[in-house]
Amino acid sequence: MKISGVDIRPGNIIEYEGGIWKAVKIQHTQPGKGGAYMQVEMKNLIDGRKNNVRFRSAETVERIRLDTKDFQFLFRDGDALTFMDKDNYEQITLDAGILGDAAEFLQDGMDVVMELYDERPISVELPSQIEATIVEADAVVKGQTASSSYKPAILDNGVRVMVPPHIGAGTKIVVDVYERTYVKRAD
Repeated sequence: MKISGVDIRPGNIIEYEGGIWKAVKIQHTQPGKGGAYMQVEMKNLIDGRKNNVRFRSAETVERIRLDTKDFQFLFRDGDALTFMDKDNYEQITLDAGILGDAAEFLQDGMDVVMELYDERPISVELPSQIEATIVEADAVVKGQTASSSYKPAILDNGVRVMVPPHIGAGTKIVVDVYERTYVKRAD
């Protein structure tokens, strides 16, 4: 489906110069002289390259719809991640780089959504929030105000997050996977 260059929105998947790109950030600019344009920061979904491109309103790009499929994460072997298709139980192994920093939050048996282009995996989307246990938390510094004081803590997967002072080691919490922030105490 063709769309105008100024209609690109963050999250759109487009075909540009023979590659598959995801719009990460956009900025609409109207200079005093000349026509308006859309400055788009894009990431190549095949090789991870980033690019900044200006699109004028007269330019069109092909917007691509990716197929999505439910998979289950099975295990990690070094940088190789193995997933199982929940429909036909076929296994697929991908490089951990496809997930970026979110790979640290993968848990055995976790359900994920894989985006495919021509039956080829392009990206893997984890649940936005997961439960994790704190294994180590710094002691509260006496005299700090409760409103703005957060302390560093290490989760069972090795990720460091900032938590409120009342949260200690052994506590189960809910963490935002993509922001890497404390959300709430788990029930």
